[in-house]
Amino acid sequence: MNIQKLMKQAQQMQAGLAAKQQELSIREIEVSVGGDKIKVRANCAGDILAIKIDPTVIDPTDAEFLEELVLKGVQDAISQGKSLAAAEMSKLTGGLGIPGM
Repeated sequence: MNIQKLMKQAQQMQAGLAAKQQELSIREIEVSVGGDKIKVRANCAGDILAIKIDPTVIDPTDAEFLEELVLKGVQDAISQGKSLAAAEMSKLTGGLGIPGM
């Protein structure tokens, strides 16, 4: 086993992971809930970038319904972004359980 070759491969993998993390931090997804009445746009780093609400779902007498829809949209966007990021990182690591990745 050539330790220098192994170290070089580890450095290349680390560089590839850093590049993929940067790419994922700007990659965006959009989810819709409530029959497309609420749309949430997020990046794969878990940051919520925008929330669009169709005015027809704004009912002053039922704010709880709107709150639930928005919460569901945010949760779905974060979940899908994390899943996409995990799948992309797994491709690079070959399924190795690297902490923090």
